[in-house]
Amino acid sequence: MSLEYQMKHGLLYCEYGHKAEEDKAYEKVMEKQREKGKELMFEYNNQTAPSNYKRKKEILTELLGGVGESVWIEAPAHFSYGCNTYIGNHFYSNFNMVIVDDAEVHIGDYVMLGPNVTISVTGHPVYGEYRRNGTQFSLPVHIGNDVWIGANVVILPGVTIGDDVVIGAGSVVTKDIPSHSVAVGVPCRVLREITEYDREYFRKDCPVNHGWAE
Repeated sequence: MSLEYQMKHGLLYCEYGHKAEEDKAYEKVMEKQREKGKELMFEYNNQTAPSNYKRKKEILTELLGGVGESVWIEAPAHFSYGCNTYIGNHFYSNFNMVIVDDAEVHIGDYVMLGPNVTISVTGHPVYGEYRRNGTQFSLPVHIGNDVWIGANVVILPGVTIGDDVVIGAGSVVTKDIPSHSVAVGVPCRVLREITEYDREYFRKDCPVNHGWAE
């Protein structure tokens, strides 16, 4: 069973030390991808002025597997690879976003991330002896449209978050979150559905002032 197959099917794998030629070649592919991603983000975080929108967009286009329109990521931000992350239109991330993308991360349209959000597709086995050589597993993460993820949220491997979802600050998302819901906590659980009340009141007992978008 090849390294690539193990990585892409949620099985245990090691990134280094393989004997098969196919696996050694794939190790080199991954090493180049990681190096390229880190070099590009070093430039993005440290060498590109905040006002240089053109260069920042060029870096994200070269780095990511796919990137839509009106995408802004506050520096610093970090990716394990970058090429395995796909971001839709109208995305905003506040400071210190971390995406561990050994497997694919898919983010929809109109998604906002608060500061210090971590999305990790990778974990390690519970049994300690298995971790001695860095054994791990990776499962894709999917985030839908119109999602707001609060500050200091951690999203763990294999999670799918539906459309029109709010994840409360400080939550640890270990399981799927259905569409049209507010979810909070450690572990993160659905608190309530999003309803017509939320169309009329932007927070409790505070009615929407409809001139805000004019």
